[in-house]
Amino acid sequence: MFEIKSKQGKARTGKLRVNNREVETPFFMPVATKGAAKFIDNLKLKEAGSNAIICNGFILSIKPGLKVLEKTGGIHSFINYNGIIFTDSGGFQMYSDKFLEKTTKEGIHFKDPFHGEKLLITPEKDMEIQQTVGSDVAMCLDDMPLYGSSKERIQESILKTIDWAKRCKEYHDGIKKGKNTKAKENNKQLLFGIIQGGIYPDLREFCARAIVSLNFDGYAFGGLAIGEPAEETFSAVSAAIKFVPEDKPRYLMGVGTPELILEAVSMGVDCFDSRYPTMTARNGTLFTNKGQINIDKKDFEFDVSPIDKECDCFTCKNFTRSYIHHLTRLKEPTGHILKTIHNVFWIQNFMKSIRESIKEGKFEEFKKEFLENLKKKT
Repeated sequence: MFEIKSKQGKARTGKLRVNNREVETPFFMPVATKGAAKFIDNLKLKEAGSNAIICNGFILSIKPGLKVLEKTGGIHSFINYNGIIFTDSGGFQMYSDKFLEKTTKEGIHFKDPFHGEKLLITPEKDMEIQQTVGSDVAMCLDDMPLYGSSKERIQESILKTIDWAKRCKEYHDGIKKGKNTKAKENNKQLLFGIIQGGIYPDLREFCARAIVSLNFDGYAFGGLAIGEPAEETFSAVSAAIKFVPEDKPRYLMGVGTPELILEAVSMGVDCFDSRYPTMTARNGTLFTNKGQINIDKKDFEFDVSPIDKECDCFTCKNFTRSYIHHLTRLKEPTGHILKTIHNVFWIQNFMKSIRESIKEGKFEEFKKEFLENLKKKT
């Protein structure tokens, strides 16, 4: 399922295999909440090197609905994507002030974001949803406090997260044995546990020990990159990662900036997801090897160079900064498409460079050079 191929310090490369699909680690997943990322189709995601994506199992269970997914052959067939698909349990949608009702020992009570109906998602229901959706990797239901929550609230959340993880594991194991659900076809689906604990190292350690004891296929660090300073993010990861087995994949949820990815890889993280590359593209922020640029600025009005001279994406090979600037100023959808293609391609190429540098024993040099280039003017 997961094999480590090479290491430099704590950074490592490997392969994650599931359902006859594989992705090299460390890897980055674009967010395709409703089965599609914004302003880029799934075929272009794959062409850009995205061999794994993450969708929202909860949202998909409502629209298009589980019956549609079952009758159309599951999520891979429905969205025409043959890479690895992760699904999560709702996350920000469930926990937004607009939709969250309350969390209880039983599960999460919230309003359906489409119809306004009151719903309850239990760990068991969550596993059945993700199994029926047909993803390759399912994520446990967890209780995710927002940044700034009290330590008491976070203590309460990790106890719920641990209890729900036990229930998810028990139900998911039952599915694999042909129990609990009619959706038996996806019995190779992996299940990842999620480690919570806010920014408190002692709570992260407590939660990590408990979640790891349940023996999941992989482990994620959740509830981070939601507003806290970077040093607090990595303090929390550091406190938890030492308890995660070396032979299991490690997933830092919600991280999508190059600087944070580099730091996390150096700590031994294998997997990332974030809406950052696609969201910032729409807002005019584009990745380059010398740092991010805001293409909306007047500086680029007459600039006939590509977004990044070292980038080989469709956008950089065919269009200038001046043209992208023009489309951005006019808020033309074509501009959003071209910017998104670039950012997705760039981040995947960045991950490829990270993997190659680890294989060659040059990761620390790559990291240092990249961070130094960020200080220079584009």
